[in-house]
Amino acid sequence: MGLLALVLLRARNASQAFAAGWWFGTAYLSCTYWWLFVAMHTYGGLAAPLAILAIVVLSALLALYFGLVCDVWWRLAGRHGVVLLFGLLWMMAEMARGTWLTGFGWGAGGYAHLDGPLAFYAPWVGVYGMTALAAGLGMVLAQMASALVGWPSGAEVQARVLVRAGLPVAGVRPQRADGWVWAALVVALPLAVPASWNDWTRSSGSLSVTLLQGNIPQNEKFEIGTGVARALVWYQTELLAAKTALVVAPETALPVLPFQLPEGYWDRLRAAMDSAGRAAVIGMPLGNEAQGYSNSVVGLVSGVAQPLRYDKHHLVPFGEFIPPLFRWFTALMHIPLGDFNRGALGQASFAVQGQRLAPNICYEDLFGEELAARFKDAALAPTIFVNVSNLAWFGDTVAVDQHVAISRMRTLEFQRPFVRATNTGATAILDHQGQTRAALPRLTEGVLVGEVQGREGLTPFAWWAARFGLWPLWLLGLAVVAWGWRRRA
Repeated sequence: MGLLALVLLRARNASQAFAAGWWFGTAYLSCTYWWLFVAMHTYGGLAAPLAILAIVVLSALLALYFGLVCDVWWRLAGRHGVVLLFGLLWMMAEMARGTWLTGFGWGAGGYAHLDGPLAFYAPWVGVYGMTALAAGLGMVLAQMASALVGWPSGAEVQARVLVRAGLPVAGVRPQRADGWVWAALVVALPLAVPASWNDWTRSSGSLSVTLLQGNIPQNEKFEIGTGVARALVWYQTELLAAKTALVVAPETALPVLPFQLPEGYWDRLRAAMDSAGRAAVIGMPLGNEAQGYSNSVVGLVSGVAQPLRYDKHHLVPFGEFIPPLFRWFTALMHIPLGDFNRGALGQASFAVQGQRLAPNICYEDLFGEELAARFKDAALAPTIFVNVSNLAWFGDTVAVDQHVAISRMRTLEFQRPFVRATNTGATAILDHQGQTRAALPRLTEGVLVGEVQGREGLTPFAWWAARFGLWPLWLLGLAVVAWGWRRRA
């Protein structure tokens, strides 16, 4: 970010600024989710050149947001290098990428600061607010570097050209690091304030959990004679053998519809939960041809007659639903279960032994503003997040580590623990401070047993995001843009 800011400071016009932002964004996003190649080519059957092209085109299209904000920044503040405006514009670009046209905010800049001083601000402003702070700090560093070596800004170079041509110049001043005091305060505050002052939640008790990782190969997962048979046997065995209060099986752990299960399969699981006073959370598809299908989680809770249900709300484009005009593209791939119904936003939590479990499936934990919908009523707010995923689509790549970072960010924003049950990794228990308490090695078959401490109470982010979504950040950004426009005039 600092390097991009340095390039922007030397841009001579808005076109150069746009190009810098667009090229940076294209490279940044291509490197962020290159692992989509594995899903599209290895498991989807899309030809390698087409898969690579699809990733680059997607990155280039999303990078238009970054090109646009760099263009706007240069027009409104490039002559002065306003730090606040750059940070908020970059934040709005990331929010647009993460929410518009289905949204894919994977890899937003704030995730790079999970273990630094900016993590202090997560329960206040969320990942997008942290992104604004990080971008602003990057601009300050660029200003300092530019001033240190005596480089003139692009606006100054342009002004000199105009002067030599005898044309009027206004509003240009030498570039200086005018945001260093702000930057120092942003970094120093987390170090000066006691950690207890930023603790907004309290314990709601502990829950013993068993997390299952079946390690079913993705190319066999939906094959009747191989992956399906193996999954049905292995998960039933481990669900019945678990001794903890809660046992969790990952996304589509049972890769068939309920009526396709072997006779007596479901009854044995329900009887086991009832007799032992336990609960199971199991990922599986639900529905029928007439009503459509959903990617779901089923909860079997002792003493509750009917199974609980959560249907995935934020579906994956092309993998779980087909955007308009793109059926030709999905026809080139061979991915099963590709057109699901969408669940409601803010579905009820699962009540288990005094805790309220909030299921979320796959990359739904990427959308903190959507998880916040469950926090409108503090008395009903989740005490534990439960993520079930199948990242086998992406192999042994950085996607697994990135997904853990996403879950960690949500723990900081809401100060809630996350338990993650996945097919191939990373299966883990994260506490409310984003620390990994226990985890299984990836790409192994295993069972993780541990304790998770639920939390209750609301962080500032949980309070305002539950009521207003991301609108406070949008309005702040737009207000500063309006100020910059008026200042320019």
